[in-house]
Amino acid sequence: MNLTTRTLVREVMSMAKLLPVTILSAGVLLGSGCRLDVDGQAYIEREQKRFPIEAAGTIADLDLKTFSGRIEVISWDRPEVLVEIEKRGEDKEAVSKIAVTSEQKGSKISIDVRHSGRTTFVGIGRFTSPSARLIVSVPRKCNIVARSGDGSIALERVEGQLDLRTDDGSIRVVESRGQLLAESRDGSMTLDDVTGHVEARTNDGSVRVSGTPGVLKVRTGDGSVSLRIRDGAVMTDDWMVTTGDGSVTVELPKDFSAMIEADPGSDGRVRSELVLTNATGAGADGKRRERGAMSGQLGAGGKRFTLRTGDGTIRLTNY
Repeated sequence: MNLTTRTLVREVMSMAKLLPVTILSAGVLLGSGCRLDVDGQAYIEREQKRFPIEAAGTIADLDLKTFSGRIEVISWDRPEVLVEIEKRGEDKEAVSKIAVTSEQKGSKISIDVRHSGRTTFVGIGRFTSPSARLIVSVPRKCNIVARSGDGSIALERVEGQLDLRTDDGSIRVVESRGQLLAESRDGSMTLDDVTGHVEARTNDGSVRVSGTPGVLKVRTGDGSVSLRIRDGAVMTDDWMVTTGDGSVTVELPKDFSAMIEADPGSDGRVRSELVLTNATGAGADGKRRERGAMSGQLGAGGKRFTLRTGDGTIRLTNY
């Protein structure tokens, strides 16, 4: 480490010692602090909020909102909800315009982060705007509504009613159980090891789903769809997968049953390796690739599984 680097480190450490850290009343606001991000030239303030879940077996209803920023949710083995808010801005004044409102009424908990300032012009075609990232730890069983005006959403190992929406950003869910709704106006989605009622909607972006859903509804305006349905999945209602422009790839376990309808649009193709009975249309005899729609009974039949693309290839395989 040269002299210039050592001098810079000492100056940064000296600044860190001067930054305020406040501990307030227990139960709600536990701590807050701030620092300068030297690499990103951003001013950052952090605070934590804890919400106890006192009654044994109670399932929390959590409502998370941020005007802009990533939301991360992961489960833990504690009877409480911890929310860490990371507020970022160009400087302290910009961050001071970010307001955090929190409330708890029994098992109902809400966090609402808003910004009263404006986007700052920093050069031709370049703007900077504050953001607030939420890092949330919850009990394994928890009902969650999460909203971000501009940012991705990630959720891991949560069981309950899950409603995740962002205006601009990706959504990633790993190991969820219950009822899942994921929606983005502009962003891709990855839903891995999901069980129960699953709905995914995006105007522009790819969608990947794996797991054992009972209900499955997937829609993208422009993007590919990839599904891997795992052993043990049983359709409890009709399934629908649609894309306006993109391919659809479906992998099904060998003992899966459904009434299959695959429509690739006027300029698409169906490639099927499934053994269907009462089959009609392209690919009905297996391992064929032709233009036009295909339908037939897979296994014992049952609920209807519809796949549609405006322009692309539909691939159906067993594993």
